[in-house]
Amino acid sequence: MAAKTIAKDIITLRGSAAIVSEFFGYAANSILYNRGIYPEESFAKVKKYGLPMLLTQDEGVKTFIANLTSQLSEWLEAGKLQRVVLVIMSRATSEVLERWNFNIETDKEVVEKGVSREKSDKEIMREIQAIMRQIASCITYLPCFDEPCVFDVLAYTDTDVAAPFTWIESDAKLINNPQMVKLHSFDTKIHKVNTLVSYKNDEWDEE
Repeated sequence: MAAKTIAKDIITLRGSAAIVSEFFGYAANSILYNRGIYPEESFAKVKKYGLPMLLTQDEGVKTFIANLTSQLSEWLEAGKLQRVVLVIMSRATSEVLERWNFNIETDKEVVEKGVSREKSDKEIMREIQAIMRQIASCITYLPCFDEPCVFDVLAYTDTDVAAPFTWIESDAKLINNPQMVKLHSFDTKIHKVNTLVSYKNDEWDEE
């Protein structure tokens, strides 16, 4: 008699933390590329989430993002990470021009009791794909930067988290009267990530 093999897509806390932290790494690369923070030729094309993605080849930025995703994964696994914000600022004045907000909702029962959840990898990938497509198309509505810019990453954690020595306390680096665009979200059933970009109003819009 023929046998049928059926597998469930089980998502564990560690697996979910790995998916979300990896997503941040690729999303950061995509934002830095699409917003022109680094030269186009300093990125190399790879395939990820069924899409052509671009990754920085700048050793300093690569190390920064690798350390970032490793730390975020640790906080995600502990259920202590509430939000990650990639901030783009003027290099000359440090004025904040753009904030990419990734709000994180964590299933506390999974963290406290060690249970797992079910969701297909394909479904999660489709949801991440939709966000990556939106980041890539952001140049159609976000203002052009007419000056050199730099970026920084802010992490909002629970108050009982001790900051690693490589991180420092920071202000929120907010934008006055920003324009906001809500992007898609994705959900591993353990961590839900809601995405929003806020940016500085163009002076012409205010007249």
